[in-house]
Amino acid sequence: MMTKKQTPRIAIIGAGPGGLTLARVLQVRGLSAMVFEQEASPTERSQGGTLDLHQDTGQKAIRMAGLTDEFRAVARYEDQRSRLLDKNGTILLDEDPGSAGDHPEVDRTELRAILLDSLASGAVHWGCNLRSLRPMSDGCHELIFENGLRETFDLVVGADGAWSRVRPLLSQAVPLYTGVTFIETGLDQVDEEHPAVAQLVGHGSMSALAPNKGLSAQRNGHGHIRIYVAFRCPFKWETEAGFNEEQPEAARAWLLKQFADWHPSLQALLQECNDHFVVRPLYMLPVGHRWDFHSGVTLLGDAAHLMSPATGQGVNLAMLDAAELGWAISERQSLDEAIHTYEQLMFPRALAANRFADESLNVFISSDAPYGALTHVRQHFISGQALD
Repeated sequence: MMTKKQTPRIAIIGAGPGGLTLARVLQVRGLSAMVFEQEASPTERSQGGTLDLHQDTGQKAIRMAGLTDEFRAVARYEDQRSRLLDKNGTILLDEDPGSAGDHPEVDRTELRAILLDSLASGAVHWGCNLRSLRPMSDGCHELIFENGLRETFDLVVGADGAWSRVRPLLSQAVPLYTGVTFIETGLDQVDEEHPAVAQLVGHGSMSALAPNKGLSAQRNGHGHIRIYVAFRCPFKWETEAGFNEEQPEAARAWLLKQFADWHPSLQALLQECNDHFVVRPLYMLPVGHRWDFHSGVTLLGDAAHLMSPATGQGVNLAMLDAAELGWAISERQSLDEAIHTYEQLMFPRALAANRFADESLNVFISSDAPYGALTHVRQHFISGQALD
């Protein structure tokens, strides 16, 4: 185990759930790190939708971080229902584990707040956009930020997501378009103002599928439902076909035209949604992405193994990566040994998860939907790999 005299200078690039979990686990283990985040503050932008934390990944990381009580206080154990419908509104699958389920939901904003509140004051440095990363002759790395800050560290961890600035030091891989694009929108105060939609979605998530397209809705906290419209299509097809997210009424009319033969209860998701639309092409890193060992640098989460959201594993794996890396750093005799130990655990786990996520996306948004998806879900419910 590293002694106080050997305490390394550690930089974490990115203050998402992965980066913050690593900082927290290191803190629990008597070490410290500096977290650098390009956003100016925790509230600069929306943090996205709800997350289901799985028992053996995300929740394991929460336990290793010593935050189980804080997580349980905000987790929504009642929102674990999962429904699959066809375009006619026929329910094909309705799974409701209730509060006894083992993958409760939590809003990203609340999860981030738990992690931030658990860290020592000043651990996160906001408004620090990494410009370059330079190896030094002594094995350290110098970080240079857009705001002029320069710091040198013994270990740099890229927890900076899909378009990581750290990854190019280790790998030439870049994210690839999956062939699926989401258009995101939402509804507020659903129980009071949109009761029929609230009942359709239920306490959890709902997906309605037809060949090469789908509508998904997930219940978030505070009466919000987040909606994703999915298309299997060429990159930027929606823009070329006339969709403009900056013109809400025209955007809504365009979407309704794409779903003109769907059941009215499903069309209501688009008719009643708010005026905020965001186009989100889905990307992934190549299945099996890995790199040769490089002293003083490693990656976690999407920076290491970006995958489609079809199986809800992204944040779960990022947090487990972080917890295991933090534990290895605190237990091994050297940083090199810690990095090697961590990467040898992470690579095969990421390979399996990315392969499963890619397979699932290609079943859900496919020419065989919804029936291929129904078979897929049933197989994995039976094997214990529920799709969330």
